[in-house]
Amino acid sequence: MTSDMENSILKYALENAVKFKGKANPGAVVGKILGEFPDAKNDMKATSQLINNIIKEVNGMSLEDQEKKLLEIDPDYFENQKEQKQQRQEQRKELPELKNAEEGKVVTRIAPEPSKYNHIGHAMSFLLNYMYSIKYKGRCILRFDDTNPEMSKQEYVDAMQSDVLEYLDIKTAKVVFASDHMDDFIVKAEQLIDEGKAYTSDQPSEEISKYRRDMKDHPNRDKEISIVKKEWGEMKKANPDYLAYSLRLKISMQHKNAVMRDPVIFRIITDEHYRHGDKYKVWPMYDFECAVMEGILGVTHVLRSNEFDSRIELQDHIRSLFNLTNPTIRQYARTNVKDATTKGREIRELIKTGEYIGWDDPRLITLRALKRRGIVKEAYYELAKVIGMSKTTSELDFRVIAAINRQLLDESAQRFFAIVDPMEITIEGAPEQELALKYHQHKEDRGRKFKTNDKFLVEKEDLEKIKDGELIRLMDCLNFKKSGDKFIFTSTDLEEYKKDGKAIIHWLPADDCIDIEILMPDCKTKKAKAETSISQLKEGAVIQFERYAFCRLDSIDKDKGMYKFWYSHD
Repeated sequence: MTSDMENSILKYALENAVKFKGKANPGAVVGKILGEFPDAKNDMKATSQLINNIIKEVNGMSLEDQEKKLLEIDPDYFENQKEQKQQRQEQRKELPELKNAEEGKVVTRIAPEPSKYNHIGHAMSFLLNYMYSIKYKGRCILRFDDTNPEMSKQEYVDAMQSDVLEYLDIKTAKVVFASDHMDDFIVKAEQLIDEGKAYTSDQPSEEISKYRRDMKDHPNRDKEISIVKKEWGEMKKANPDYLAYSLRLKISMQHKNAVMRDPVIFRIITDEHYRHGDKYKVWPMYDFECAVMEGILGVTHVLRSNEFDSRIELQDHIRSLFNLTNPTIRQYARTNVKDATTKGREIRELIKTGEYIGWDDPRLITLRALKRRGIVKEAYYELAKVIGMSKTTSELDFRVIAAINRQLLDESAQRFFAIVDPMEITIEGAPEQELALKYHQHKEDRGRKFKTNDKFLVEKEDLEKIKDGELIRLMDCLNFKKSGDKFIFTSTDLEEYKKDGKAIIHWLPADDCIDIEILMPDCKTKKAKAETSISQLKEGAVIQFERYAFCRLDSIDKDKGMYKFWYSHD
């Protein structure tokens, strides 16, 4: 059994090493071995020692040799992995069924308030509503909830267009501005006043809250309809004597749901509106506007986070007052992003003080920041499927986003060499060469051209690890050994390296490279050198610098010959 177990350990170790950049983890192998060979538990000390010995051997191999050895053991490994990945992707494509959903009749909505730049949490909600409209061959409406003149701005409407619709490739059936329906809201408010279902109140907000807590009626509730209409008229004109007034819906101050205790449905706001100027002085509260708009637009399904749970009853009640149909509501837990600043007020202050460069600062998880960092649109769709509509609150780590993005980029992103901490070396006897390297290891395009002599740039960290007498390979170029303070060329033969090689490192011709800058996640800039092949890139391209990271080309200063990248993730 030992021989069989050794073979299995070797296979699992190689699989784990290939998956994680050449370094196998014993913990990933132990469980599989104990599952396959239960008797190995009887002598865990010997089993652990055997696993550690084989993993040490595997981790001493180059990634290229690990892949080669794995294919000797399992010739179909990579093909099987590809099939399994496709199966997982297909499984994630299936969204759970929606209650009361009929093909061709589903209408969902994306309903942002244009008062901020949207972040990844907003994107999850937008995408779920959009993806379900596609699933049922229905429609998704973009509705701007812009009935708060103090907060709503054209700047954020424009950001929604660029950061969400264009970036995430969301195609809505139509775009609606709630503020364009102000006349409808006012007509409905006056209908409620005429029916004795709404009343004007001069109570300040603190007093309203106290009366609600005490479940106590206020005398304002019972005033004559004629007085309510008169005071409402003064409210619409923003008469200075009535600025503290509000219009409240008469339900019950003893209702078990505090939200239903005579909620405010209109208040006076004298700020100019970005679309309507000073035309309106009274503006609906969110619950009234949202309830009415969803009824007017015929929204059939509302998918949103459960922070609105207590408001469902109120919004349903408001729609019932106007004989509007209630949508089916599906709620899910809110997704928090770990170690990220998401509150607009805090971000504005950080920008104002100059600590952050803007709403696209790389430390933020706004969509415009993530776009500049190179997160591709498909990553958000995959993430939305992963998060789904779970009822359990989840904390999203940027590493999850990066992992999905990495998988998507791995098969498409072009590869290039870049040296972040360059050290120049001379390899004695190195021949002059003209090399044509691939842009991607799985593709045949050899468009990366290099002319080399005996002078190269290598990473300082790599250089410091090279020991006397070790055979090192410059990736796809040549082999050399260190001898004292010198570096001696041995051959260009890959087979020589496979027999005795210690490490493969990337490089650049010392006299033929381009200066680049990389903006890091902490908003600090690193200067580096890159191969001249990056000159064919266009702004916005997301590429991989070998053995370093995925980066997005943000801008090109042609006058200075400077290419500026943003760090995406490793």
